[in-house]
Amino acid sequence: MGAFAIWAAAPIYFKAVSHIPPPEVLAHRVLWTVLFVLGICLVFRRRTSLANTLNRDRLLVLVATTVLISTNWLIFIWAIGAGRLVEISLGYYINPLVNVLLALVFLGEALNRRQVCAITVAGAGVAVQVISLGSIPWVSLFLAFSFGGYALLRKKATIDPVVGVLVETTLVAPFALAYVVWFGAMGGGAFGTASLGQDGLLIFSGIITSVPLMLYTAGANRLKFATIGTLQYLVPTCHLLLGTLLYGEQFTLAHAITFVCIWAALALFTYDAVRNRPSRRPVAA
Repeated sequence: MGAFAIWAAAPIYFKAVSHIPPPEVLAHRVLWTVLFVLGICLVFRRRTSLANTLNRDRLLVLVATTVLISTNWLIFIWAIGAGRLVEISLGYYINPLVNVLLALVFLGEALNRRQVCAITVAGAGVAVQVISLGSIPWVSLFLAFSFGGYALLRKKATIDPVVGVLVETTLVAPFALAYVVWFGAMGGGAFGTASLGQDGLLIFSGIITSVPLMLYTAGANRLKFATIGTLQYLVPTCHLLLGTLLYGEQFTLAHAITFVCIWAALALFTYDAVRNRPSRRPVAA
């Protein structure tokens, strides 16, 4: 609940720094995450996990996941500042269904009748948006597929979550540092130029990135799949409410039809997951 609460409230934080260019916010998010997660790894003695991660095959996977998660973060930050929180919400509602599609294509997992029906209904909902807006809801689809691809690669690589984030952010940290230094030299840097409050907000980006990840990892090891699957919908629901009620974003009839389709698909998908989960009957002594 702590992890999902932080992720749900994240748009409020990124709205507070929306006056800063998204690439600079992303650069600070990367740099402060490196420092914070490195401290966590040292305190909790994750050096062995870090050493096991540093081999050629896993590093190649982490290069790919670095590209996916960095672009996902950048579009997320930009979309919040651009007033497209409803589209972000739609993207993370679609994400579980995208995971099913990626598992079908890349892991060879077969789809049953209910899963096919769920994906078809979700596709119809996206089609409504395309017809209504006259364009593809690219923010929603990009966030869903980039995070889905990230999760797929991390699943196949079996890398410690915290160590993986440290390596990913370290890989992109030189580019982030170069950007911050260059942008500051050009007179446009935000850090150290306005107020201590603004500097504190930028530093906080490392905490808001790292803490929910560690809470989620700890909780996922203790909860049933169905429980996690249900709780994860709290995040896009809160994003939708924030966008429409707090920030006054438009919610049209086409949006309503699309979301009803997505919710129906997710209900069917969750029902199927609960029905097909492995039973955990006690084994006789």
